Amino acid sequence: MPRILIIDDEKAIRYTLKEILEFESYTVDQAEDGPAGLDMLIKDKYDVVLCDVKMPKMDGLEVLERAQKIAPDTAFIMVSAHGNIEMAVDATKKGAFDFIPKPPDLNRLLVTVRNALDRTKLVTETKTLKKKIAKSSEMVGTSAALQTVRTAIEKVAPTDARVLVTGPNGAGKEMVARQIHELSNRAGGPLVEVNCAAIPSELIESELFGHEKGSFTSAVKQRIGKFEQADGGTLFLDEIGDMSLSAQAKVLRALQENKITRVGGEKEISVNVRVVAATNKNLLQEIADRNFREDLYHRLSVILIQVPALNDRRDDIPALVEKFLADIGNDYGTKPKKMSPEGMAYLQRLDWRGNIRELRNVVERLVIMGGDPITEDDARSYAGK
Repeated sequence: MPRILIIDDEKAIRYTLKEILEFESYTVDQAEDGPAGLDMLIKDKYDVVLCDVKMPKMDGLEVLERAQKIAPDTAFIMVSAHGNIEMAVDATKKGAFDFIPKPPDLNRLLVTVRNALDRTKLVTETKTLKKKIAKSSEMVGTSAALQTVRTAIEKVAPTDARVLVTGPNGAGKEMVARQIHELSNRAGGPLVEVNCAAIPSELIESELFGHEKGSFTSAVKQRIGKFEQADGGTLFLDEIGDMSLSAQAKVLRALQENKITRVGGEKEISVNVRVVAATNKNLLQEIADRNFREDLYHRLSVILIQVPALNDRRDDIPALVEKFLADIGNDYGTKPKKMSPEGMAYLQRLDWRGNIRELRNVVERLVIMGGDPITEDDARSYAGK
């Protein structure tokens, strides 16, 4: 049940708001001044705070500023009988969700509280999802080949150096990109992923740089491109070896000048983006075949990270299988199955041309079709080899 804290020095206002909100099935607590409210925020978790602005001991804006450090995910709704536009703007800049004048309009108050709760829920879900993504992007294994990759990530992540990740399909290149972002100073910013091979060549420029309304037949409104979306964060260009030469030229300019121009536009837009690129192609051969720009290659490959094929790190297969068994059990809401030693040894002997992605698919198939524990016979029957 959502929890709401009312901070107001007027007892009558506190009780009135409490009755209204409890009628809506919210759990409501009260504090008679700023310091008392901050103490309650330290001790308990609240989804929304309704806070008066003009109070003795400490005014509401100071409470708001201090609360941002104590409970940054809690939505603050400021309430004041002395409010004006300037005060409302100041409160918003300090992190308030909304500003409501006293006496509050009942309908507006309830709508604002519901919106604030939706925002708090979204923030919580986003953080949970980020943690889940970060956990799923952890590179599993202890092999020497994988440790080399880990060491490179740890060294390059805190810098803004561009990274080119190479390796076969399904080996985990996107995991390397996520790890670089999560360990970087840009971790609080967005990680925007673009699969260059999945976007038609005639649309890749619009996808990356955006377009202005009317710039081509289907451009019915302005669109913000991936470079702008990734501002302050990391842009992951997956399968960059499949990008058209025209788009390559624009990416090169963006990397050189930290500026982009939307398709059909003339205005230059500054962007602060770290680029991590990945490919399963031999870019030096692509350069020789005139399919890839050499100058772009050198811009992207300040640091090169080669992700090993799964066949080159077979010692990591047991750890990967255990992780997949746990993940799949969690996804299905069931107790994770076990893999027999003989079944595990059989999987280690197989040829994994599809790498980690193929192994994950096989483990899921074995969970569905095999017994518990999953035996060597199960693996022979359902591994699809």
